Amino acid sequence: MATTLIRNATIVTMNRNDDILQGDVRIEGATITQIGAGLDGSSADRIIDAGGKVLLPGFVQTHIHLCQTLFRGRADDLALIDWLRKRIWPLEAAHSEDSVYYSALLGIGELIRSGTTTILDMETVHHTEAAFQAILESGIRAFSGKVMMDYGTEVPLALQEKTSDSLEQSVRLLEQWHGKGSGKIQYAFCPRFVVSCTEELLVGVRDLSEQYGVKVHTHASENLGEIEIVESERGMRNVVYLDHIGLAKPNLILAHSIWLDDEEKRIIKERGVKVTHCPGSNLKLASGVAQIPALLESGVTVGIGADGAPCNNNLDMFQEMRLTAFIQKVQHGPTVMNAKQVLRMATMGGAEVLGMEKQIGSIEVGKLADLQLLDLEDFHVYPSFDADWYSRIVYAATRGDVDTVLIGGDVVMQNRIMTTIDKPLVLKEADQALRRLLERL
Repeated sequence: MATTLIRNATIVTMNRNDDILQGDVRIEGATITQIGAGLDGSSADRIIDAGGKVLLPGFVQTHIHLCQTLFRGRADDLALIDWLRKRIWPLEAAHSEDSVYYSALLGIGELIRSGTTTILDMETVHHTEAAFQAILESGIRAFSGKVMMDYGTEVPLALQEKTSDSLEQSVRLLEQWHGKGSGKIQYAFCPRFVVSCTEELLVGVRDLSEQYGVKVHTHASENLGEIEIVESERGMRNVVYLDHIGLAKPNLILAHSIWLDDEEKRIIKERGVKVTHCPGSNLKLASGVAQIPALLESGVTVGIGADGAPCNNNLDMFQEMRLTAFIQKVQHGPTVMNAKQVLRMATMGGAEVLGMEKQIGSIEVGKLADLQLLDLEDFHVYPSFDADWYSRIVYAATRGDVDTVLIGGDVVMQNRIMTTIDKPLVLKEADQALRRLLERL
């Protein structure tokens, strides 16, 4: 079991007491075993000098589409339904095993470079094994699953599934991949949204998720046009319908949840449903601004995610944190969504959404060593005298300040150099994979 000692860091723990310490962190294998000053490094296999740097928990992004990273810049300036029907679904239908693999690696590289160590990911209908292979090789911690679609209009033939096939393929992937990578990979059932799923499929997901004890990840109430479709076809609003069929439970994670009425907010709170906030995507698609302060005030667990590259157009948690704070201040005043609260959403909040608050999300003895080191010795984050660390990180720092990243004690980036992903190769192969995909399209 390898031992790593991180020395002389400013440690922003994000623990219950919000402790900020100056000192060292010892990691044995995947786990943090000591936090203190002047820890003995004589037996350490690796010593990382963090003098002048800030040690943070890795970010936890609770809504990502790795399969869409290749489509960055190819679906701009559209509303959600047109964005899906005219661009994203045709592009996803043209995916191959090769293009999904490099799309995933491209996205994971960006995520790690910007301090994200755990993601909740939703793939496309086919070739999910290729994404899982990329996740495994990269070392990122991921909840992921194939997207499920057995219904809807203007859906490309290649994305149209039979209900039984969708369920059977999801179970097969779960049984093959859940727990791989020393537990870093966990399966989640991913019905795309009510608009593209029959009730039979959603009820099947409900039952299978209970049987296997895994998460359910879907979109809901992102766009007014989407809500109109659901109401016309199912006779009720999104969250009310999901509750009606028994899916509204603590293992359900809803992406976006912008247009919620009072009944839906009540259901989310009472059933323990989790919400993931995607401000960059919501603004770019002009979907709206989610009622995050009200959800948090009522006790709903909320995480943050960048969504996919073609609706953002990046996967940068630093940008998402700034937007999370700023868009609410316009509506509710400058005191809402302060920097500490937003940083907590990006770390412990995400861990709580995934049910991993005892394993990740803060720097504490006994937790997994999912960590990032920030180098804040630069013009844009100074002065540092008597600094508010939360303000410096959320309002001033950028992804370019991330120096080193560890996931489960493994160094996946050091001194801004990736150790598990061959950057020049991935950039080259991603372009070639996109060229072939567009030829198929």
